[in-house]
Amino acid sequence: MRIVFMGTPDFAVPTLSEIVGRGHEVVAVYTRAPAPAGRRGLDLTPSPVHKVAERFGLPVFTPKSLRGEAAAEAFRAHDADVAVVVAYGLILPQAILDGPRLGCLNLHGSLLPRWRGAAPIQRAIMAGDKETGVAVMRMEAGLDTGPVGLVERIPISPDMTAGELHDRMMVLGADLMARALAALERGGLAFTPQPEQGVAYAAKIEKAETRIDWSLTAQAVHDRIRGLSPFPGAWFPLGADEARVKVLRSTLADGSGAPGVVLDDRLTIACGSGAVRLVELQKAGKQPAAADAFLRGNTVPAGTVLV
Repeated sequence: MRIVFMGTPDFAVPTLSEIVGRGHEVVAVYTRAPAPAGRRGLDLTPSPVHKVAERFGLPVFTPKSLRGEAAAEAFRAHDADVAVVVAYGLILPQAILDGPRLGCLNLHGSLLPRWRGAAPIQRAIMAGDKETGVAVMRMEAGLDTGPVGLVERIPISPDMTAGELHDRMMVLGADLMARALAALERGGLAFTPQPEQGVAYAAKIEKAETRIDWSLTAQAVHDRIRGLSPFPGAWFPLGADEARVKVLRSTLADGSGAPGVVLDDRLTIACGSGAVRLVELQKAGKQPAAADAFLRGNTVPAGTVLV
């Protein structure tokens, strides 16, 4: 089929590669414009999708907006059978959604209608969900409201981080989208409307959410840590200079005490109820380190109160 691919981050790269590998004709790749980089912001860095598309020799387009008749005409000129959208980052107006003959398919990282929106991977883990998935949805004007064609379910293990779930999703999602396109080409891809019950919105992660609140239950603290790992990272201040320390991995632990109190020499921290043990940490400007290595360079004795 003739396909317009629309995506930007690493998450979208396996899907583009899979589509090309399956022999589809990718007539255009839309991605976000190169972003300023370097100390002075003078260098422009193309997106991961942009880089891969150029290696494949595909035509790349980086419009700042898709609104307006000129953008719609340029899009229709590709004469695409379908558009595949994976974490593109721009809103698609109705004129764009109506452009391809078979519509626009979106790969979304949740079991819709749960976790519509910007941060479904992080929100699923932060909420303590035991299962999530990837879905291929036919796009419409609403936010992730379109009918669903295919779903792949993924268990969330107790200590899984958002980074680990992201990497698993992007591989499974690429295969799922390839299967959806094959079924669509045969005329055999059926879509089911999303149920009205169970809708949840995955709002963008705010900075205020990233500081660890030790007064929460141990489970809630643990879920917050792994849901924000590796980026942007849950953190706490340490020492007289209140240096920011990210916690990249944790696990539930035995113990209790006042919230934020260090209970032993293994970085077991009391929470509002229960305790967590910090497994991997990263001090500002430093590389990630296992807890024992971190403690060799930082003094955090039992009885210390983290705030």
